[in-house]
Amino acid sequence: MIESSLRIVEAVKAIRKTIPAGVTLLAAAKTRTLPEVEAVIEAGVTHIGYNYIQESLPIIRAIGSRATWHMIGHLQRNKAKVAAEFFDIIETVDSWALAQALERHAASLQKKLPILVEINSGREPNKDGVLPEEVDELIAQLSTLTYLQVQGLMTMGPRFGNPEDSRPFFVATRQVFDRLAKQSLPNVEMRYLSMGMSNSYLIAIQEGANIVRIGTKLFGERSE
Repeated sequence: MIESSLRIVEAVKAIRKTIPAGVTLLAAAKTRTLPEVEAVIEAGVTHIGYNYIQESLPIIRAIGSRATWHMIGHLQRNKAKVAAEFFDIIETVDSWALAQALERHAASLQKKLPILVEINSGREPNKDGVLPEEVDELIAQLSTLTYLQVQGLMTMGPRFGNPEDSRPFFVATRQVFDRLAKQSLPNVEMRYLSMGMSNSYLIAIQEGANIVRIGTKLFGERSE
């Protein structure tokens, strides 16, 4: 485990050298152990992302406020209560129904909850997210809420062997981001653009990402 921790420290240093100031490095911690997550936090990466509620809870309970917890996977409405309680930001809001569930539970907690709207930039039928041409309607609805605070957009985009192939989808998401930023809606502040993973984050940063979600490049290959 010491060897693993040292490797994570070196990986963080290497990635930091490639990321400009103002870009948040988020550790995508799916399937990672508590010692691995502890190691990445000790190395200075304090934004941690999880795809699944059930997997995240033991880690969040163990680490608590030493990290900022991002929900980066598809969130079902029946998990909204737990997500609102344990996560600091939900990056994958893609429907009014989900937003209403989160709003209700955030209200019961008296908790302001930052959210990002997930964009299906690749228009993939098997992927979650809002289509670019449908996001305005959802954003207008979200602007009426009290506890949820829209702070930007997130996209996965199609996966390619060549990261350059991801560029058009990052560009499309940035265009939506810029357009929404000009609308000056209440309760909507386009602060964060979450795009790019281990193989594509450099392209994403070039196209405006200021949150990059990195797993394999930080932790190494999963031992699934």
